[in-house]
Amino acid sequence: MTVIDFSAFIGRLATASGETILPFFRTSLSIDDKSKTKDFDPVTEADRAAEAVMRRLIKANFPQHGIVGEEFGNEREDADYVWVLDPIDGTKSFIGGFPIWGTLIALLHKGTPVFGMMHQPFIGERFSGDNGSANYKGPSGERRLQVRRCASLSEATTYTTSPLLMNERDRGIFGRVEKGVRLSRYGGDCYSYCMLAAGHVDLVVETELKPYDIAALIPIVTGAGGVVTTWEGKPAQGGGRIIAAGDARVHQEALKLLNG
Repeated sequence: MTVIDFSAFIGRLATASGETILPFFRTSLSIDDKSKTKDFDPVTEADRAAEAVMRRLIKANFPQHGIVGEEFGNEREDADYVWVLDPIDGTKSFIGGFPIWGTLIALLHKGTPVFGMMHQPFIGERFSGDNGSANYKGPSGERRLQVRRCASLSEATTYTTSPLLMNERDRGIFGRVEKGVRLSRYGGDCYSYCMLAAGHVDLVVETELKPYDIAALIPIVTGAGGVVTTWEGKPAQGGGRIIAAGDARVHQEALKLLNG
């Protein structure tokens, strides 16, 4: 099968997960803390139910495929095709009632993300990409996604979910980039990368990401003409310290500061 053949199935996964999540949104749902440290890492019944639905669909249709998920661990992760699932990226926004969250669905072939989707069912938006192109579907219709040109870091708008999620050393390094941009904003989670792909943001800098936090977003950003790497300039699908840029010139400037 090709990526095109999988795209309809990925749409089914998005629809099923969205239908599972929405009844929980903006309700009095129970919240558990997965963190073993002082950092609050919430998970809800909606997270678990949505991932369970997606896993059942994948196993029923592609039993030979692997699955990597935030809530229920890894299965057959050495398979040629592996699905990487984050049922609710942005759970802290979700439990606060803000719609800045989304379901992330990635398909990896031999370790490389070949298709990704971010689905926001409350707003009704889907951002998808296959590294060669990226697309939007939502209330305003359908269109191709394209990053915007940005000649220098001094003209850039950057996002990070929160500097408080970074360790003290990385926070100081990020501060160098923050001082060099025109505008720095916090929040967004997966939406920051999608807004970068849509041409509204120039740079996203994060740390401590897991594979399921970033794998689906890589084909979207690269498909729109952007670049996603680690802070060391390496492939980003394994997570860690991540930088995404719409313009390669901004990416290079920011990398120099992150590694200076």
